Amino acid sequence: EHEWAANYEILPGKEKVVSELRRLAKDADQIFLATDLDREGEAIAWHLREAIGGDESCYRRVVFNEITKKAIQEAFEHPGEIDMAMVNAQQARRFLDRVVGFMVSPLLWAKVARGLSAGRVQSVAVRLIVEREKEIRAFIPEEYWELFADLSEAGKPATEFVKFQVTKEAGEAFRPSSQAQADAALAKLQVATYTVKSREDRPTQTRPAAPFITSTLQQAASTRLGFGVKKTMMLAQRLYEAGYITYMRTDSTNLSNDAVANCRDWIESEFGKRYLPEVPRVYSSKSGAQEAHEAIRPSDVTVKTTSIAGMERDAERLYELIWRQFVACQMPNADYTSTAVVVVAADMDLRVRGRILRFDGFTRVQPPASRKEEEAVLPEYQVGQVLSLTELDPVQHFTKPPPRFGEASLVRELEKKGIGRPSTYAAIITTIQDRGYVNLQNKRFYANKIGDVVTSRLVENFPNLLDYGFTAELEEELDQVSGGQRDWKKVLTEFYQDFSGKVEKASGEDGGMRANDPTMTDIPCPLCGREMQIRTASTGVFLGCSGYNLPPKERCKQTINLISGDEVVSVNGDEEEESRILLTKHRCGRCHTAMDSYLIDSERKLHVCGNNPDCDGSEVERGLYKIKGYDGPVLECDKCGAEMQLKTGRFGKYFGCTSEECKNTRKLLRSGEAAPPKMDPVQMPELQCRKVDDTYVLRDGAAGIFLAASQFPKNRETRAPYLDELLPHQNEIDPKYGFLMRAPAQDPEGNRSLIKFGRKTKEHFVMTEVDDKPTGWRADFVDGKWLEEAAPVRKPKPKAKAKAKPKAKAKPKAKVAARKTPVKTDPEPSLASED
Repeated sequence: EHEWAANYEILPGKEKVVSELRRLAKDADQIFLATDLDREGEAIAWHLREAIGGDESCYRRVVFNEITKKAIQEAFEHPGEIDMAMVNAQQARRFLDRVVGFMVSPLLWAKVARGLSAGRVQSVAVRLIVEREKEIRAFIPEEYWELFADLSEAGKPATEFVKFQVTKEAGEAFRPSSQAQADAALAKLQVATYTVKSREDRPTQTRPAAPFITSTLQQAASTRLGFGVKKTMMLAQRLYEAGYITYMRTDSTNLSNDAVANCRDWIESEFGKRYLPEVPRVYSSKSGAQEAHEAIRPSDVTVKTTSIAGMERDAERLYELIWRQFVACQMPNADYTSTAVVVVAADMDLRVRGRILRFDGFTRVQPPASRKEEEAVLPEYQVGQVLSLTELDPVQHFTKPPPRFGEASLVRELEKKGIGRPSTYAAIITTIQDRGYVNLQNKRFYANKIGDVVTSRLVENFPNLLDYGFTAELEEELDQVSGGQRDWKKVLTEFYQDFSGKVEKASGEDGGMRANDPTMTDIPCPLCGREMQIRTASTGVFLGCSGYNLPPKERCKQTINLISGDEVVSVNGDEEEESRILLTKHRCGRCHTAMDSYLIDSERKLHVCGNNPDCDGSEVERGLYKIKGYDGPVLECDKCGAEMQLKTGRFGKYFGCTSEECKNTRKLLRSGEAAPPKMDPVQMPELQCRKVDDTYVLRDGAAGIFLAASQFPKNRETRAPYLDELLPHQNEIDPKYGFLMRAPAQDPEGNRSLIKFGRKTKEHFVMTEVDDKPTGWRADFVDGKWLEEAAPVRKPKPKAKAKAKPKAKAKPKAKVAARKTPVKTDPEPSLASED
């Protein structure tokens, strides 16, 4: 209805930065906007121009792919204009993401569980992991065997053997499905004669890989260096900002002519002309890639890892990976002679492969990742030659389910399906974990049960939103907007018209989104004896009493925490570890899906169908079980000195005191650290709430101290306290806030000081307001002293039609009006300070 008009506001705390930019821009002839070269960078440049204001003809847009003197000079010599098509594409993406989030998240709260949210791209990424989880649960591993024979040449020591594998029996593929079949084959091989049937030698080549784009860099860093996606992008950002590599968010394998020429010159000088292809190698990018961008490469090919200064070791390792990939991509193929030898024994064929490197080519710089057995140098076997059996080696295997996604493989799958863009991959990986829908254990993704439930509901009610093809098409439409081929508002309107109708239908009671109904069990409630139910919340799976929904007088809120009894694949586990874990799991009697296991107590284990709550299969196994002891992080309780352990509640993870008498808790910050200890609430019965019939309590939270209604959560009124309201209670307030009691109680105009908290600085300060508007005066506590910042001098507006008087010269005091000056205060005798 507002034609997609956005209302942008300056972030709190950034007003001074914008004011300073406006001041500097006022007298400038030209203003250069040098933000990143992608859509986000273009949008930031536009936001800057809008915030600063002034004559638009003064603004110039400059872009460069690398932070080097040459690139920056060339950019400033050829400035351009802001590309509004790119800005509109970025705006459209933000609108789409907000429409989905703002409209679907409340629906999930109402229908599934509180605290849930949905995202346009993130929900599709979660679906990939959830569907893979379902494939794994449904998979039933099957046994099979492989047979190997260690064969040596006559007259040579038995230790100089070559391992052959049995590949055929009676002309058919050899794959025994039981030990009995494998033993029968072993019996024949024990007495057989081993004769070389054939030998094939042929030349083969290996080509170097293309230079890195964002997704392939993330995958290579994960595989070769063990880095997560987020860490890779953080290190790449630092290398880019230091001028060592080109821009790291790109989907193009394009290389500039200068970069290729410099690389070829370096290769020739280091290795000679033999290592230089006749013509430069060119790599094609996928359709839709931004060819104006370059691949990720070193800014200067002559700078090796040993020449990098001021970077941590991991950044150096990432630079070396990028440098080697870039140099290798302009070198010739590696040449091999590949050999395949077939030996016949009874009615069985045994085969071995090997290859010999003839010319190293690009592998001189970038060794390829290959299996060691393929690099074996085989003896010069002759057809008809008889070999001696040294040992037979039967190996049992089980068929493997589809592999779990890791960070790198998930990025590869997203890219393959056209979901997301280079600038969003790292954010997608982080967000889906932060929201609790999936978790990363031992570098593998596991779908949490709540992620399973949410995905099934979204697929049922918003098939387009969770459809891989539709999401990819929407990305292509945004690319078209960026290229000026489509109108961004039309794209948004078309999406919204269809989407809003589906939201309305899903919100209804009849035919709407299915509720997250619990599953009944025959486990009695330890409090009231009613049956317990399996419930799924945003914090996990637990047992809750079926009497929870009864009238208040009969209601039972008893719950039992369930401890997961399932194994996860270890970091160094082999390829079949997942199969062995699946073989140990119970199978649901209704749908044959692998069941999830939970310990109720030391004598009962609950097996729940992996398709719960859509399948109500469950069973209780009795025995003696050892509940694994707590092995997580611990803190000392600031209230009683006992141990605090990391726990999970309805609102997420937190630290809770283990003492039964102490109920102290501390919030877990997003950084993974415990929030600072909070002071006990201070009752202030003399302060009446402004909106409700209640009195205030002084509380301590993540955003500093504040006044809140004493009957929370019934009354939710809060506000900032005035300093003079706290002084009568200073002996009750935690000593760590003693410095606040010594702050100026009022400004020079006599206005009362308000205690505020800066979310960016994480520090308290005092300020004053008149009619709920800041006066501009404030004081900050710096180096043990309170420093005042005076309010700006406001000149009275001239009356209408009156002649303007000549401006008087500013008095010396006006020049230092914004300077911070120390305030002399008397020491507070009755309240200690931690400064």
